[in-house]
Amino acid sequence: MPWDSSINNSLLGWRRLVIDVYNDYNSEESCGSLIWLFRPLGIDQSIWGTDNIEALKTVLRNAPISSRNQMVKDAALNVVMQVLLSMKSSQIEEAVNALDRDHLDILMKYIYRGFETPSEGSSGQLLAWHEKVHAVAGVGCIVRVLTDKKRV
Repeated sequence: MPWDSSINNSLLGWRRLVIDVYNDYNSEESCGSLIWLFRPLGIDQSIWGTDNIEALKTVLRNAPISSRNQMVKDAALNVVMQVLLSMKSSQIEEAVNALDRDHLDILMKYIYRGFETPSEGSSGQLLAWHEKVHAVAGVGCIVRVLTDKKRV
């Protein structure tokens, strides 16, 4: 069942997340924009400057792990990487300590995915994140991430 554009968008305001972007029937036009995908979550440049930790929690809480749409997963990766790389090194430990075990596992998945496609300066920052997540979540986090079939 494709998205019905005749539905009044104000009726959809009760949703925290536009779940329709995670369905495989959506076209490229409906889920190609990072802004469109994460604006319903309150994630945009304005929140990154003021509360990076809350932005991180939001993107991890709404990670499209069960989605089979690679475009959605790639868009989510880009947003997570922007949030991670925008944080100062002094904020990393505080951010990691604010997450629960499930979110730490998801964060570790994104860290490993970020290592797959490094950008300039990202590897050092991701190593710092990896160190802090490992210190809090232990080796079990790494084992869970490497053995989990659900990818980000």
